[in-house]
Amino acid sequence: MGERRELHAMRKLMLEDKVIIVSGATRGLGLVMARAFVKHGAYVVVTGSTKSPALEAVSLEFGDRAICLEANATDPNSALNVVDLTVQKWGKIDVLVNNAGLGMRRISDTFNTVPTKFWESEVDAWQDIIDTNVNGPFYLSRSVVPCMIEQNAGKIINISTSTQTMVRQGYSPYGSSKAFLEAASRSWAQELSDAGVTVNVLLPGGATDTDLLPPSKDKKGADGNLLSPSVMIKPALWLASNSSDGITGARFIARHWDDSDPLKARDDAIQQPKIM
Repeated sequence: MGERRELHAMRKLMLEDKVIIVSGATRGLGLVMARAFVKHGAYVVVTGSTKSPALEAVSLEFGDRAICLEANATDPNSALNVVDLTVQKWGKIDVLVNNAGLGMRRISDTFNTVPTKFWESEVDAWQDIIDTNVNGPFYLSRSVVPCMIEQNAGKIINISTSTQTMVRQGYSPYGSSKAFLEAASRSWAQELSDAGVTVNVLLPGGATDTDLLPPSKDKKGADGNLLSPSVMIKPALWLASNSSDGITGARFIARHWDDSDPLKARDDAIQQPKIM
Protein backbone atom coordinates (compact mmCIF):
# COMPACT_ATOMS: atom_id res chain seq x y z
CA MET A 1 0.00 0.00 0.00
CA GLY A 2 2.86 2.37 0.90
CA GLU A 3 4.61 1.67 -2.41
CA ARG A 4 1.39 2.40 -4.29
CA ARG A 5 1.02 5.77 -2.55
CA GLU A 6 4.65 6.63 -3.30
CA LEU A 7 4.20 5.72 -6.98
CA HIS A 8 1.07 7.87 -7.14
CA ALA A 9 2.94 10.79 -5.57
CA MET A 10 5.82 10.45 -8.03
CA ARG A 11 3.43 10.37 -10.99
CA LYS A 12 1.96 13.66 -9.82
CA LEU A 13 5.46 15.12 -9.83
CA MET A 14 6.30 13.92 -13.32
CA LEU A 15 7.26 16.85 -15.49
CA GLU A 16 6.90 14.99 -18.78
CA ASP A 17 7.53 17.37 -21.69
CA LYS A 18 7.38 20.52 -19.56
CA VAL A 19 9.77 23.26 -20.68
CA ILE A 20 11.67 24.86 -17.81
CA ILE A 21 14.17 27.73 -17.87
CA VAL A 22 16.66 27.66 -14.99
CA SER A 23 18.97 30.65 -14.83
CA GLY A 24 22.44 30.24 -13.38
CA ALA A 25 22.29 26.45 -13.57
CA THR A 26 25.87 25.47 -14.33
CA ARG A 27 26.54 24.74 -10.65
CA GLY A 28 25.09 24.92 -7.16
CA LEU A 29 21.36 25.02 -6.52
CA GLY A 30 20.53 25.69 -10.17
CA LEU A 31 22.35 22.62 -11.44
CA VAL A 32 20.80 20.38 -8.78
CA MET A 33 17.30 21.56 -9.69
CA ALA A 34 17.92 21.32 -13.44
CA ARG A 35 19.13 17.73 -13.07
CA ALA A 36 16.00 16.84 -11.13
CA PHE A 37 13.77 18.42 -13.77
CA VAL A 38 15.47 16.47 -16.57
CA LYS A 39 15.27 13.24 -14.56
CA HIS A 40 11.53 13.73 -14.24
CA GLY A 41 10.93 14.24 -17.94
CA ALA A 42 11.30 17.97 -18.53
CA TYR A 43 13.15 19.85 -21.24
CA VAL A 44 15.44 22.38 -19.62
CA VAL A 45 17.03 25.63 -20.71
CA VAL A 46 20.18 26.21 -18.68
CA THR A 47 21.83 29.63 -18.62
CA GLY A 48 25.33 30.55 -17.53
CA SER A 49 26.94 33.96 -17.38
CA THR A 50 29.75 32.94 -19.75
CA LYS A 51 30.68 30.22 -22.20
CA SER A 52 32.56 28.00 -19.81
CA PRO A 53 33.66 24.40 -19.32
CA ALA A 54 30.87 24.12 -16.76
CA LEU A 55 28.24 25.15 -19.31
CA GLU A 56 29.68 22.73 -21.85
CA ALA A 57 29.67 19.93 -19.27
CA VAL A 58 25.98 20.50 -18.55
CA SER A 59 25.24 20.45 -22.28
CA LEU A 60 26.99 17.10 -22.64
CA GLU A 61 25.28 15.70 -19.54
CA PHE A 62 21.72 16.67 -20.53
CA GLY A 63 22.04 16.05 -24.26
CA ASP A 64 18.91 16.72 -26.28
CA ARG A 65 16.88 17.37 -23.14
CA ALA A 66 18.47 20.81 -22.78
CA ILE A 67 19.56 24.02 -24.42
CA CYS A 68 22.59 25.54 -22.68
CA LEU A 69 22.96 29.26 -23.32
CA GLU A 70 25.36 32.00 -22.39
CA ALA A 71 23.18 34.73 -20.92
CA ASN A 72 24.07 37.96 -19.16
CA ALA A 73 21.56 38.36 -16.34
CA THR A 74 22.03 42.14 -16.37
CA ASP A 75 21.09 42.52 -20.06
CA PRO A 76 17.40 42.71 -20.98
CA ASN A 77 18.16 41.76 -24.58
CA SER A 78 19.91 38.61 -23.36
CA ALA A 79 16.75 37.66 -21.46
CA LEU A 80 14.65 38.17 -24.58
CA ASN A 81 17.06 36.00 -26.54
CA VAL A 82 16.75 33.15 -24.01
CA VAL A 83 12.97 33.27 -24.28
CA ASP A 84 12.96 33.53 -28.08
CA LEU A 85 15.32 30.55 -28.48
CA THR A 86 13.28 28.49 -26.04
CA VAL A 87 10.01 29.13 -27.88
CA GLN A 88 11.68 28.47 -31.24
CA LYS A 89 12.95 25.13 -29.97
CA TRP A 90 9.98 23.81 -27.99
CA GLY A 91 7.08 26.17 -28.69
CA LYS A 92 6.25 27.00 -25.09
CA ILE A 93 7.59 27.85 -21.63
CA ASP A 94 5.97 26.18 -18.63
CA VAL A 95 8.25 27.24 -15.79
CA LEU A 96 10.87 29.89 -15.10
CA VAL A 97 13.24 29.41 -12.17
CA ASN A 98 15.04 32.66 -11.37
CA ASN A 99 18.09 31.18 -9.70
CA ALA A 100 21.05 33.17 -11.08
CA GLY A 101 22.56 35.39 -8.44
CA LEU A 102 25.70 36.97 -7.06
CA GLY A 103 26.57 36.58 -3.39
CA MET A 104 28.66 38.49 -0.90
CA ARG A 105 31.94 37.10 -2.23
CA ARG A 106 31.65 39.79 -4.89
CA ILE A 107 32.09 42.28 -2.03
CA SER A 108 34.70 40.36 -0.03
CA ASP A 109 36.00 36.79 0.23
CA THR A 110 36.01 37.20 4.01
CA PHE A 111 32.47 38.53 4.30
CA ASN A 112 31.40 35.78 6.70
CA THR A 113 34.25 36.43 9.14
CA VAL A 114 35.00 40.14 8.62
CA PRO A 115 31.71 41.89 7.70
CA THR A 116 32.03 44.75 5.21
CA LYS A 117 30.10 47.87 6.23
CA PHE A 118 27.88 49.08 3.41
CA TRP A 119 29.80 52.33 3.01
CA GLU A 120 33.02 50.33 2.62
CA SER A 121 31.68 48.36 -0.34
CA GLU A 122 33.15 49.01 -3.76
CA VAL A 123 30.54 50.67 -5.96
CA ASP A 124 31.18 48.32 -8.90
CA ALA A 125 30.72 45.23 -6.71
CA TRP A 126 27.53 46.65 -5.20
CA GLN A 127 26.12 47.42 -8.64
CA ASP A 128 26.98 43.95 -9.94
CA ILE A 129 25.02 42.27 -7.13
CA ILE A 130 22.02 44.56 -7.51
CA ASP A 131 22.03 44.26 -11.31
CA THR A 132 22.19 40.47 -11.16
CA ASN A 133 19.87 39.77 -8.22
CA VAL A 134 17.28 42.51 -8.74
CA ASN A 135 17.25 43.33 -12.44
CA GLY A 136 18.09 39.80 -13.62
CA PRO A 137 14.87 38.16 -12.36
CA PHE A 138 12.86 41.17 -13.60
CA TYR A 139 14.32 40.94 -17.11
CA LEU A 140 13.69 37.21 -17.46
CA SER A 141 10.22 37.35 -15.89
CA ARG A 142 9.26 40.35 -18.03
CA SER A 143 10.37 38.45 -21.12
CA VAL A 144 8.66 35.16 -20.30
CA VAL A 145 5.31 36.39 -18.98
CA PRO A 146 3.73 37.35 -22.34
CA CYS A 147 4.26 33.77 -23.53
CA MET A 148 2.76 32.38 -20.33
CA ILE A 149 -0.22 34.72 -20.52
CA GLU A 150 -0.88 33.60 -24.09
CA GLN A 151 -0.77 29.99 -22.89
CA ASN A 152 -2.99 30.91 -19.90
CA ALA A 153 -0.54 28.88 -17.82
CA GLY A 154 2.91 29.19 -16.33
CA LYS A 155 4.92 29.16 -13.14
CA ILE A 156 7.65 31.50 -11.92
CA ILE A 157 9.81 30.30 -9.03
CA ASN A 158 12.09 32.90 -7.48
CA ILE A 159 15.02 31.59 -5.43
CA SER A 160 15.57 33.59 -2.26
CA THR A 161 17.39 33.48 1.07
CA SER A 162 16.50 33.32 4.76
CA THR A 163 14.80 36.34 6.27
CA GLN A 164 17.61 36.81 8.78
CA THR A 165 20.12 37.07 5.93
CA MET A 166 18.12 39.95 4.46
CA VAL A 167 18.82 42.10 7.52
CA ARG A 168 22.09 40.64 8.88
CA GLN A 169 24.88 43.21 9.21
CA GLY A 170 27.58 42.82 6.62
CA TYR A 171 25.25 41.08 4.15
CA SER A 172 24.17 44.15 2.23
CA PRO A 173 23.60 44.35 -0.72
CA TYR A 174 22.98 40.58 -1.13
CA GLY A 175 20.38 40.31 1.63
CA SER A 176 18.52 43.42 0.59
CA SER A 177 18.47 42.27 -3.04
CA LYS A 178 16.59 39.15 -1.96
CA ALA A 179 14.21 41.24 0.13
CA PHE A 180 13.40 43.13 -3.06
CA LEU A 181 12.84 39.88 -4.95
CA GLU A 182 10.40 38.61 -2.34
CA ALA A 183 8.46 41.88 -2.28
CA ALA A 184 8.38 41.89 -6.09
CA SER A 185 7.24 38.25 -6.11
CA ARG A 186 4.20 39.18 -4.01
CA SER A 187 3.32 42.01 -6.36
CA TRP A 188 3.83 39.89 -9.48
CA ALA A 189 1.64 37.12 -8.05
CA GLN A 190 -1.23 39.57 -7.60
CA GLU A 191 -0.77 41.15 -11.01
CA LEU A 192 -0.83 37.71 -12.67
CA SER A 193 -3.62 36.24 -10.54
CA ASP A 194 -6.14 36.29 -13.40
CA ALA A 195 -3.70 35.13 -16.08
CA GLY A 196 -3.18 31.52 -15.03
CA VAL A 197 0.42 32.30 -14.02
CA THR A 198 1.70 31.66 -10.51
CA VAL A 199 4.66 33.26 -8.74
CA ASN A 200 6.23 31.66 -5.66
CA VAL A 201 9.42 31.96 -3.65
CA LEU A 202 11.66 29.05 -2.70
CA LEU A 203 14.66 29.19 -0.38
CA PRO A 204 16.86 26.54 1.20
CA GLY A 205 16.32 27.63 4.82
CA GLY A 206 20.00 28.09 5.63
CA ALA A 207 23.41 28.28 4.04
CA THR A 208 24.05 25.60 1.41
CA ASP A 209 27.27 24.01 0.27
CA THR A 210 27.77 26.14 -2.85
CA ASP A 211 30.26 28.67 -4.17
CA LEU A 212 28.33 31.51 -2.55
CA LEU A 213 30.39 30.66 0.53
CA PRO A 214 34.19 31.01 0.50
CA PRO A 215 36.05 27.69 0.15
CA SER A 216 37.02 26.30 3.53
CA LYS A 217 37.66 22.99 5.26
CA ASP A 218 35.10 24.12 7.81
CA LYS A 219 32.56 25.72 5.48
CA LYS A 220 29.36 26.71 7.29
CA GLY A 221 26.72 29.39 7.41
CA ALA A 222 26.25 32.17 9.94
CA ASP A 223 24.16 29.82 12.13
CA GLY A 224 26.90 27.18 12.11
CA ASN A 225 25.03 24.81 9.81
CA LEU A 226 25.43 23.81 6.18
CA LEU A 227 22.72 22.28 4.00
CA SER A 228 23.20 20.08 0.96
CA PRO A 229 22.01 21.70 -2.30
CA SER A 230 19.82 18.60 -2.72
CA VAL A 231 17.47 20.11 -0.13
CA MET A 232 15.93 22.05 -3.05
CA ILE A 233 15.01 19.05 -5.19
CA LYS A 234 11.66 17.94 -3.78
CA PRO A 235 10.11 21.40 -3.30
CA ALA A 236 11.37 22.54 -6.72
CA LEU A 237 9.82 19.50 -8.39
CA TRP A 238 6.54 20.09 -6.59
CA LEU A 239 6.42 23.80 -7.44
CA ALA A 240 7.20 23.09 -11.10
CA SER A 241 4.60 20.32 -11.36
CA ASN A 242 0.82 20.41 -11.68
CA SER A 243 0.63 19.49 -7.99
CA SER A 244 1.16 23.15 -7.07
CA ASP A 245 -1.47 24.52 -9.47
CA GLY A 246 -3.38 27.45 -8.00
CA ILE A 247 -0.84 28.25 -5.31
CA THR A 248 0.67 31.70 -5.77
CA GLY A 249 2.29 34.46 -3.72
CA ALA A 250 3.69 31.90 -1.29
CA ARG A 251 7.10 31.38 0.30
CA PHE A 252 8.44 27.86 0.73
CA ILE A 253 11.39 26.84 2.93
CA ALA A 254 13.04 23.72 1.53
CA ARG A 255 14.52 22.64 4.87
CA HIS A 256 10.98 22.20 6.24
CA TRP A 257 9.80 19.99 3.36
CA ASP A 258 7.45 17.13 4.22
CA ASP A 259 6.46 14.74 1.43
CA SER A 260 3.17 13.97 3.14
CA ASP A 261 2.17 17.62 3.39
CA PRO A 262 4.04 20.08 1.13
CA LEU A 263 2.23 23.05 2.65
CA LYS A 264 4.12 22.47 5.91
CA ALA A 265 7.10 24.07 4.18
CA ARG A 266 5.07 27.18 3.39
CA ASP A 267 6.08 30.23 5.39
CA ASP A 268 3.52 32.80 6.49
CA ALA A 269 2.67 34.52 3.21
CA ILE A 270 0.96 37.41 5.01
CA GLN A 271 3.91 38.41 7.19
CA GLN A 272 6.79 37.86 4.78
CA PRO A 273 9.16 39.46 4.17
CA LYS A 274 9.67 40.82 7.70
CA ILE A 275 11.98 43.71 6.95
CA MET A 276 11.70 45.96 10.00
